Amino acid sequence: MNKFSNNVMARQLFLTLGAEGAGEPATPEKADRVIREWLAGKGLSIPELILENGSGLSRTERVSARNLGLLLLSSFRSPVMPELIASLPLVAMDGTMKKRLSDADVAGQAHIKTGSLTGVRSIAGYVLDAQGRRLVVVSMVNHPNAGNAQVAQDALLAWIYHRGAESECCLRK
Repeated sequence: MNKFSNNVMARQLFLTLGAEGAGEPATPEKADRVIREWLAGKGLSIPELILENGSGLSRTERVSARNLGLLLLSSFRSPVMPELIASLPLVAMDGTMKKRLSDADVAGQAHIKTGSLTGVRSIAGYVLDAQGRRLVVVSMVNHPNAGNAQVAQDALLAWIYHRGAESECCLRK
């Protein structure tokens, strides 16, 4: 689902979470409630979160870059971390990142989920930097010229690969 951005599957998973967690019939409202309860159980408060269809293909869905980063950090510390990371596109290798950064040192060193709508470009995931530290990265651009953001986001991934170890934002074991 994550490798190639299968939005239909994401929507079905969203609804299934609602049906399984709050009973049938499946509704977006039930799915939203179940997800918020799960987040609260993980100690995550994401007050700006708006979930409408579960796939991200919505003009009303919202999350802050900070809170998405905190969710990725929490996920990294969970027992299902290997499955999550393996589900994300590997830069220059597969999925929606297959044709990006193939000649860069970060190729094969970052698992990044992409997202796009007209006027929106985003990336989020994990970069294994040149020092062997894994870092969370989130970049969201909401602007009429967001289609031009890919160059900057690719440069960010390359920069994190080379300079990430100098930062204090590395994941801690």
